[in-house]
Amino acid sequence: MARNLFSAQSLSKSYHEKTLFTSISLGIMEGERIGIIGKNGVGKSSLLKIIAGIEESDEGIVTRGKDVQIVYLSQLPQFETHETCIQAVMSGKPDIMELLELHRQLCASQESNTDKHIADNIHELSVRIGLLNGWTLDNQATILLTKLGIKNVHCSVHSLSGGQKKRVALAKALLSEPDLLILDEPTNHLDADSVQWLQDHLSDYSNAILLVTHDRYFLDAISTKIVELDNHSLYTYEGNFEYYLLKKEQRIAIEESTAEHDRNTLRRELAWLQKGAKARRTKQKSRIDWIANMQEKPQQTEIRNIKIEIGNKFLGGKLIDAIGISKKIGENVLFQDFTYRAAPGDRIGIIGPNGAGKSTLLNVLSGRMQPDEGYVSIGDTVSIGYFDQEVKTLKEQMTVIGNLREIAEYIDTGIGKDRFITAKELLDRFQFPSKQHHSFVHTLSGGEKRRLAMLMTLMSNPNVLFFDEPTNDFDIATLTALEEYLEYFKGVLLIVSHDRSFLDRTVETIYSFEQDRIKEYPGNYSAYLEKVEQRTRPLHVHSSEPKQQHVKHNTQKKKGLTFNEKREFEALEQSIQDQEIALKDIELSMQEIPSHDFKQFEELSQKQAIIQQKLDESMVRWLELSEKLT
Repeated sequence: MARNLFSAQSLSKSYHEKTLFTSISLGIMEGERIGIIGKNGVGKSSLLKIIAGIEESDEGIVTRGKDVQIVYLSQLPQFETHETCIQAVMSGKPDIMELLELHRQLCASQESNTDKHIADNIHELSVRIGLLNGWTLDNQATILLTKLGIKNVHCSVHSLSGGQKKRVALAKALLSEPDLLILDEPTNHLDADSVQWLQDHLSDYSNAILLVTHDRYFLDAISTKIVELDNHSLYTYEGNFEYYLLKKEQRIAIEESTAEHDRNTLRRELAWLQKGAKARRTKQKSRIDWIANMQEKPQQTEIRNIKIEIGNKFLGGKLIDAIGISKKIGENVLFQDFTYRAAPGDRIGIIGPNGAGKSTLLNVLSGRMQPDEGYVSIGDTVSIGYFDQEVKTLKEQMTVIGNLREIAEYIDTGIGKDRFITAKELLDRFQFPSKQHHSFVHTLSGGEKRRLAMLMTLMSNPNVLFFDEPTNDFDIATLTALEEYLEYFKGVLLIVSHDRSFLDRTVETIYSFEQDRIKEYPGNYSAYLEKVEQRTRPLHVHSSEPKQQHVKHNTQKKKGLTFNEKREFEALEQSIQDQEIALKDIELSMQEIPSHDFKQFEELSQKQAIIQQKLDESMVRWLELSEKLT
């Protein structure tokens, strides 16, 4: 029977005068996978922190199971000052790290002290460490870091960017394998391949997971239960994200029907009250109380079927011409000899590994950065809107609507009698309720500030949009609104994004960074994946060609490797297998050594350390070569 890891009854939480949630209850059982969703600012991250024990609720009872280990992945992780990446990740297993340090100290003391008890303790420790797979801890950490895009595992964490630090923290959380793993936007700062790897990894994870994410494909694949924070309340759906969408539609229909009934009743009761009825009797007094309660009851602000038809500023014959452009950072060539001529209606998604040069390409195409070779020419009628991962343009001491009105009072769509979209209407359609329009920006959550920064980009009414990871920190309602906007956008759209669902809904062409080249794939992200799978799929599955031709085509499939690299890759696979077997043999041998035979134990320990180091180096090289295969 699954045990209860966490339970909360009647939780309430507010910040200053803002109520996040009131009297909500939640239980988490062993092995459950729960996705928490809701608009920015409703308290998702606060709820995660309460469950993790980092914050306290204002009211309610919280109960955590005995000896339950909970690990929380923050959006802003903290590290020790002088930690390397691999040290930071390995610290996710403090019990093993403590044993390894004790083993090191005992071995050091043995050099000057031949006391038999020390040898016995070393032997006992070695067995315990082996049973916990502690001798391969650094290898496990290296694999996790490499899979998440951190190649130099021995560099200082403090030399990394914010996104890279988040990946190190994610690797640490995964290595720790707690009873309850709490993840706050784990796919932010990951490229598409890393997101897919994380999705596969968590799909095989047997312990409980609680996550907040805007990635709908990721959420649908991982979660078995959806919990929604909405209007200060908590709604639970026993299924994945697709199931939630179906059931929420039914819930909204019921609520709208009830609300319509309440509005009709309210109108009748107000009419009764206005006729001057005296509230002398209990029944009459209760009718007045009911009217007052209904007038104060918060109304649903769900905005659906958003449609903003944008005519856009005039696009002339010449838009953006990028001819033979190349760019490198130091000695690292990002792309070379790339040509792109923008055409009206272009909808392009740009993908590739972290650090490949995607953001640099946007900067060059938009004229914010010069290419090393080639040239970029931008037409006179082009009006560029650029939205990236930095929120720099907001004025914190100004109101939400004041920030927008500094850009423009309205957008001229050029369509029909209702051609003008005011700043207020744009805020309404992108999940800013009317009462928030005149709030100061410094009171907003991080996601709300980012959403406002995006609206300032849209308010300039551009006809060419550059989006660099636009979905980071957005809630699902905002993503839906943005997708609706982009559906009717008539200009040129170029998007860098790791969000597979967003790319599927918004783009018609994929530009993929492959080595130092940019390759074009017609269609959305799913079509791109299908093309890649066809390219890498063994041809003998579907082919009736002679066997010799299969060999030829399989060689071509690994065209990313040189002949020597291919031979090295094949040798590494065998070498890694041999090294892992050798380590297991040594561990077994160490368990059989008599406790007084320190010399033999020391020899095996040294041999074990040498093989482990070679295995770590082999794994890093194998991962580097394997990435070239696709």
